[in-house]
Amino acid sequence: MSVLFRNVQILDKKSIYFQQYKDILIENGNIVNIADRIENQGNNVEIIEEKDLKVSAGFVDIFSHFNDPGLEQKETLETGAAAAAAGGYTQVFVLPNTKPVIDNKSFVEYIRNKSAYLPINILPLGGATKQIEGKEIGEMFDMFQSGAIAFTDGLKPVQSSGLFLKILQYVKSFDGILIQQPFETSIGAHGLMNEGIISTQLGLPGLPAISEEIFIQRDIELLKYTESKLHITGVSTKRGAEMILQAKSEGLNITFSVTPHHLMYCDEEVTSYDSNYKFNPPLRTKEDRDALRALVLENKVDAIASHHFPQHWDDKTIEFEYAKNGVISLQTAFAAVHTAIPELSGEQLADLFANNVRAIFKLENADIEIGKKAEFTIFNLEGKTILTKENNKSKSANSSFLDKELKGNIFGIFAKGKLVKN
Repeated sequence: MSVLFRNVQILDKKSIYFQQYKDILIENGNIVNIADRIENQGNNVEIIEEKDLKVSAGFVDIFSHFNDPGLEQKETLETGAAAAAAGGYTQVFVLPNTKPVIDNKSFVEYIRNKSAYLPINILPLGGATKQIEGKEIGEMFDMFQSGAIAFTDGLKPVQSSGLFLKILQYVKSFDGILIQQPFETSIGAHGLMNEGIISTQLGLPGLPAISEEIFIQRDIELLKYTESKLHITGVSTKRGAEMILQAKSEGLNITFSVTPHHLMYCDEEVTSYDSNYKFNPPLRTKEDRDALRALVLENKVDAIASHHFPQHWDDKTIEFEYAKNGVISLQTAFAAVHTAIPELSGEQLADLFANNVRAIFKLENADIEIGKKAEFTIFNLEGKTILTKENNKSKSANSSFLDKELKGNIFGIFAKGKLVKN
């Protein structure tokens, strides 16, 4: 079947049609024509004609937990892929924090093989250390050859400075990249929310910003010494972001991402004791949140990372103290960011969700040009998104956005030769 998109705005900066409104004709998964007006190509053409649609390279998420293998009660590759497609993603990097963990080429190949039958590409992140225990360097080169896109210990960032230094040196041999979520576990290990006025008022143990910032500073110094590549994800404080930007200005090969929930919320949301606002890193102060928003608007943040962490009902519908961290967010990430920062243009959103990530991790280009394979996301800034129990594609429902109206919506994706519409 062929698909004809009518009068869509092209947001591919490398395209000669950038910012122009064009018709796009796709046949057998390839873009065969782009023009002001393409006449109908017969009866076997699906015509998409909706107001205010924009197309960009397919969105990419770098930090999602699909829990497969071993924790499928929370999410599976199939349900995770469905949620990602509904959120506009054509590629997702999945965490190695499974049971057993993804720390060898067999499990990397398991993810890649199952991905072949799903509507999007699922790219495994290999464990940086064996068993994600933070004690020995993992089999990263073998995993790289088998298709691991990058390396991380995911939810358990490497704490040993000496070991992480060796890891940074090791991946240089094959131009690999490390991903770290910044959290120094010996500081505020039992913290339930951001340490500050709100935590004091609520009588909850605090997780101080310094636990994140000292970790970022350590990794920057190790990166400077090794001259390797590092991406820090889930940055939640103003000072943490500023340290990374300073390191960038000094020429270090470092990038960073922020999450939709840290742009939407601050620690004042926790006053309801709703466990769907319990994260690691926790929601920080309003000042931190507003500073991150400003940096995103100034194009100083490299990417949005969903931090899609499904949790079973039993792990969330309990006292705040015992509830597990995390939220499902793939399906709402785009709309949440657009709601938090409505001033963002379509081009900026395309950079945050697609273009920058593809450049950082050297993914295959998804150019919107005649003769190219079609892999793009179709979205509308004027629409709205409401996540409900009925339209939620994830196997879990731990979301702070349930039944809330958000700005903007994903019309669908075109990937692997097929159109997937919401």
